[in-house]
Amino acid sequence: MKLSTPLILAILLVYCGNTMAQNEDQYQKRYFEMNGDTLPYRILLPKDYDASKKYPFILFLHGSGERGNDNEAQLVHGSGLFLKESVREEHQAIVVFPQCKANSSWSRLDVHGNIPNRQFIFYEDADPTPDMLLLEGLLKQLRKTYKLDKKRLYVGGLSMGGFGTFELVRRNPKMFAAAFPICGGANPNISKQLRKLDWWVFHGDADQVVPEKYSAEMVKAMKKEKINVKYTVYPGVGHNSWDNAFAEPDLLPWLLSKSK
Repeated sequence: MKLSTPLILAILLVYCGNTMAQNEDQYQKRYFEMNGDTLPYRILLPKDYDASKKYPFILFLHGSGERGNDNEAQLVHGSGLFLKESVREEHQAIVVFPQCKANSSWSRLDVHGNIPNRQFIFYEDADPTPDMLLLEGLLKQLRKTYKLDKKRLYVGGLSMGGFGTFELVRRNPKMFAAAFPICGGANPNISKQLRKLDWWVFHGDADQVVPEKYSAEMVKAMKKEKINVKYTVYPGVGHNSWDNAFAEPDLLPWLLSKSK
């Protein structure tokens, strides 16, 4: 029987979708509860996980488009990087992807105007959002549940998660060894609280959703504080600069080489 081209494409799409779902199932579904509230998260344990062994820990914060409570959408961007066989073999770590509620955020900020002319107002010392408090509670629980290498805790995120990366470190300046915010930003005045770790910041210079200037302003302020920060700007790349960042061959070796 000869199959038509549309039918072949449909079969391939179903196959690829099933394969992706099966791969994502390696991230176990979990839920953290605190004060009557719930934070969904997915956790990927290292290959041949040994509960008696200490492991590095990587926390990744998603963007606004992946908010909700399905405990799935947060895996859309970035989760595939940690499922690569080479990464599973060479860069073993416990990886967690929490999910922020719809209409909430990892950090407090105001947005004025519309794309491409909107402006972000980042606060220097705002009260934490409910999801940030849940996130901090989750981190405490994970540190009790698993043997995490306390000298090798890392955080990264994209867009809203990039904002959240800066905010989480600001609130917990001694917790992490390195951070990698992608197309994010923060109030430059918080830079003094970011000095205890190494940074790799990413942005696309054609980003109209979160303009590149917000990362550039942070990097400038961080360098004034003598912070060890790398800055990678992708020419002609829009808001999806995470695709470029995840493709950086040095990202995980750089990240996991850092220790407090």
